[in-house]
Amino acid sequence: MTASALNLHLDAADTAIAGEEIFPLSRWQAALPSIGKTYRQNAPVPHIYLPDFLTANAASELEAEFPRPDSNAWTHYQHQNENKHGMTRRELFPPKLGAAADALNSPAFCAWLSELTGIPGLLADPTLEGGGLHQSGPGGYLNVHTDFSHHHYHKNWKRRINLILYLNEGWQEAWGGSIELWDAKMQHCVAKYPPYLNCAFLFNTNDVSYHGFPEALTCPEGQSRKSLAFYYYTVEEGAQTPVRSTNYRARPTDGAGKSILIWLDKKAVDLYSRAKATFGFSDDFASRILGMFSRKNR
Repeated sequence: MTASALNLHLDAADTAIAGEEIFPLSRWQAALPSIGKTYRQNAPVPHIYLPDFLTANAASELEAEFPRPDSNAWTHYQHQNENKHGMTRRELFPPKLGAAADALNSPAFCAWLSELTGIPGLLADPTLEGGGLHQSGPGGYLNVHTDFSHHHYHKNWKRRINLILYLNEGWQEAWGGSIELWDAKMQHCVAKYPPYLNCAFLFNTNDVSYHGFPEALTCPEGQSRKSLAFYYYTVEEGAQTPVRSTNYRARPTDGAGKSILIWLDKKAVDLYSRAKATFGFSDDFASRILGMFSRKNR
C-alpha cells in the first residue's frame, strides 16, 4: 500500500473509530514519529507504555461495563503458572467492550500498529485466541513467560505484537499487578509498568520477551486487575519458523521447589497446547485439566 493510499485508508477509518469516541486515531497518527522511535529503542524488547490510549470517556465506560468475576461467561485459568479469568468470545462482550475490541482489531488500527512497530502486514485475530478480557482478583498472578509463537488454528500466522489495555481506576501500585519485562537470561526485571486505567502496553513478542506479574495481587476484596488483550500476527510465506508453546520460567528467587512446579506445569501447558491445535479443544476444557494437574502437584 502506498503512503497516500494508507493515509486515505486511515482518514476514512478515523471517522468511524474516533467518531465513536473510542480510539483517537488522528492524535496517535500524529505522534508516530516520536513514539515509534521510543518503541524501537526500548529494552529488553521493543515496547512502549502509552497513557491516555483511548478517549477518557471511552475508558471509563469500558471499566464500568467490565463483567464481574462471578459471571458464568469467564474461563478460569487456575494452575501453577497463573491464576486469572479470561473471556475470548466476542459475542459475550458487553456492547461497549465489543465496540472497543472491534476498533482495536480494525484494518485502520493494524495499519497504524504496523507503522508504530515497523512490522509490515500486521493482522488482527477476530477470534481473540488467548486474548480478550482478562481479570484477576486478590491472589491472582501470572508467572513470567514468553507466549505461544503461532495461532493454534491458523498454522502460518506468526504472533508478533501484544497489546494490553488496562482498565483499573484507582489502582494502587502497592497492590502489585505491574507488568514486568525480564532480560533474556531471566536474571532480573528490566522494566515494569502499573496497570492504571486507560494505559496501554504494547511489545514485540518473541522467544525472549519474558513478561508477567508473578507476585500474587494484594488488592482488597471487590477489587480486580482488569485488562483487554489483543494479539497481532503476520502471515508466514514458505518455510514456517518452529512452533513454540507458552514458555514459563522461574525467577532466581523462586527456589528449587517452586521452580520444579513451574517447569512441570509448563510441560502440561505445552501438551495441551499441541492437543488444542490438533483436536480443537476449547480453553475452558484445557483450563479444567490443567487445574486438576496443578492441584495434584501442590
